[in-house]
Amino acid sequence: MESQFPYLLLAALVFLFFIIIPSFRRSSKEKKFLKNLKKGDRIVTTSGVHARINELDDKSTTCVIETMAGKLKIEKSAISIELSSNLKT
Repeated sequence: MESQFPYLLLAALVFLFFIIIPSFRRSSKEKKFLKNLKKGDRIVTTSGVHARINELDDKSTTCVIETMAGKLKIEKSAISIELSSNLKT
């Protein structure tokens, strides 16, 4: 009877390379993105709201954004993309 250990090891390696490592990379990229945000950046939230960052505190998990309708306090994790660097002037 053949051992199943090599197959289990192969499955674990595939799981590691295709699931866990990309997840860690995505997480570190998101943390770096949120850390590099600054006041005045134009952003889009995960719900599609276009705004400009009005107040940003490094110690807090929230920020105040300014939309055409007024100011909103949101979680930093709700920021999807930054538009400031994508604009062509």
